[in-house]
Amino acid sequence: MMLSRRRFLQTSTALLLLPKAAQAVGTDLVAQEAMQQIAPDGYPATHVWTYGGGVPGVEIRLPQGKRVNRTLVNNLPQPTAVHWHGIRIDNVMDGVPGLTQDAVGPGQSFEYDFAVPDAGTYWYHSHNRSVEQVARGLYGPLIVEEASPPDVGQDLTLMLDDWRLDPETAHIVDDFDNGHDLSHAGRLGNLVSVNGRFDPAHPVRSGERLRLRLINASNARVFDVALDGLTGWIVALDGMPLAEPLIVSDSFPLAPAQRADLFVDVTSASGEVASLVSVERDGGFGLVRFPISAGSATMGKQGIEPLPANSMPDVQIDAAPLHRMVMLGGAMRWLENARLGDTELTGRELAQLGRFWALNGYAERPEDPFLDARLGQTHRIEFVNETAFPHAMHLHGHHFRLVLPDGSLGPWRDTVLVERGQARQIVLVADNPGDWLLHCHMLGHAASGMMSWFRVT
Repeated sequence: MMLSRRRFLQTSTALLLLPKAAQAVGTDLVAQEAMQQIAPDGYPATHVWTYGGGVPGVEIRLPQGKRVNRTLVNNLPQPTAVHWHGIRIDNVMDGVPGLTQDAVGPGQSFEYDFAVPDAGTYWYHSHNRSVEQVARGLYGPLIVEEASPPDVGQDLTLMLDDWRLDPETAHIVDDFDNGHDLSHAGRLGNLVSVNGRFDPAHPVRSGERLRLRLINASNARVFDVALDGLTGWIVALDGMPLAEPLIVSDSFPLAPAQRADLFVDVTSASGEVASLVSVERDGGFGLVRFPISAGSATMGKQGIEPLPANSMPDVQIDAAPLHRMVMLGGAMRWLENARLGDTELTGRELAQLGRFWALNGYAERPEDPFLDARLGQTHRIEFVNETAFPHAMHLHGHHFRLVLPDGSLGPWRDTVLVERGQARQIVLVADNPGDWLLHCHMLGHAASGMMSWFRVT
């Protein structure tokens, strides 16, 4: 049975195409305002903030080991900066105002120049006033190709997002400091898009093998992703290949900032429509349609081979010291108190300042690092979620390995979803020197307290 499709205002169709960057990646990255048809056809266009005039920004695609050279030109009314998410990058290029660089003011520019050591699916987004600027559209994909790309019929980048739009005007609702959002699950939208479009379609052939690069660019929504009319395998998470591909037998979560690379075979017949599906409480709703035509496609007949591994550090967990990061606050489990700098404030005082969350007792990035590691050291971090909401904890400049319940090592990630009441442990090899951010990627949570940092020297 075909799954029903989410409706927002009315149905629409659109052809899903991402602009491709040339192999030469030295050019301007212009942050600018634009109009884009986010809502269905027949409704007004939406005023968005973009990199290069569209959402998502232009896809930057280049071979593994090459350099990205982009000059951010800020034509927006606010200061901004670009974070290159998931790339093991030089610290000075990480794009975090107040930690690695100054924010780039209106009319100013900043040159980013760095190598991309790992093949995989990554992305870039604003890291200044992120809860607003990412919600307005400041993000784009960064794809690093393997030396020997896999044999697939199509390689598709799909950036998932949700938008909070006024149903009459299709304008972005600008309640970014909404206390309910900040203290609850975060900013959740009323329209889901893929590559900046509602209900997009991409034609495929029966029997064709596709590579789907899924990127969750939303502020706070955890997508529960499933396949309809497709047989699939997860082959990479957060850019890093899995040693053994995982068959998609059920839905799987994709938290804000996380990525998943899938190989999928089109198993439905010509004339039917396959779908990438969001599973929600009231059923499954289509994210992307794949209208199927006949063809002589021979993809999918061979087995699934793992992607070539990136060169990652050896992880020796046995002697690694353990550090606990306790997440506190939010609605239903309000903060009793927490620190802002050297000052201890009550929960009421913090709420009046728009701070609802704390990491290890701090409701903002503290002066001293959570972890001060020597270069090459291995450390364990246990995230303990004592709140009533899930949190997607992201480390800059590094990947880490999950520690599974039996003590064995799981996949490499750069963002881990910690459900409410859950404790999740990771192991980190501190192999990239600098001062690095550690925060919740529910962007409203980060803006209202869930922000810390670590140092590698």
